[in-house]
Amino acid sequence: MLTDYDLRRYDRQIRIHGFGEAGQQKLKKSRIFVAGCGGLGSPIATYLAVAGFGTIVIADMDTVDLSNLNRQILHWDKNVGDDKVGSAREKLVQINPSITIEPFNGRIDESNVMELTKGCDIIMDAMDNFETRYLLNRASLYHGIPYIFGSIWGLEGRITTLVPGETPCLECIFPKAPPVEVFPALGATPGVIGCLQTTEAAKVVLGLGTTLAGRLLIYDGEYMEFSEIRVERDPMCFACGKS
Repeated sequence: MLTDYDLRRYDRQIRIHGFGEAGQQKLKKSRIFVAGCGGLGSPIATYLAVAGFGTIVIADMDTVDLSNLNRQILHWDKNVGDDKVGSAREKLVQINPSITIEPFNGRIDESNVMELTKGCDIIMDAMDNFETRYLLNRASLYHGIPYIFGSIWGLEGRITTLVPGETPCLECIFPKAPPVEVFPALGATPGVIGCLQTTEAAKVVLGLGTTLAGRLLIYDGEYMEFSEIRVERDPMCFACGKS
């Protein structure tokens, strides 16, 4: 049940049409897995926290580097050298002390991805490599839970919502991983995409509006344009198809 604190804290979003107290209760009961505490993970986790998603699991294996600070807003100069999950948790529990933050400081790999995501309602992709994204995709399919993909490059970003059995999976859309390289990033770009990912998460939990299921949304910050591509399942996909 919502407390008086909840009703006051979330008053403005409870007023959203189709949201209401019942919607806030759904957020409070939800458990969200956030893979990565960097450029995308910072705005995702921040806005999940302020919206009142009840339990947020954050996972990252890295420590804070000075070069992270132009975009990874949960980390500050004082945190350089600290574990990212510890740095992120420190801020998130102050942003909203009424929710639960569960940190995992380590690599997401084949040995733990299923257990880490077990019991979660949504997987939020805030990674910077497709090796881990493919593992998250398989976990999404295994558990039958939505996977909200997001990626950025410079002033550009992409996002889609993947729902097992209803939409393509990540490997349908990206059957081969792009080359691994250090990507450019304006800090505002993951801010845009991360906020959109959190909006999708709220809509998925609440059953509100129309999600990006079946659509890959592309953000071009240089020309300030949004476009989208329809995406379809590949019947021969090695992850979700007959093969």
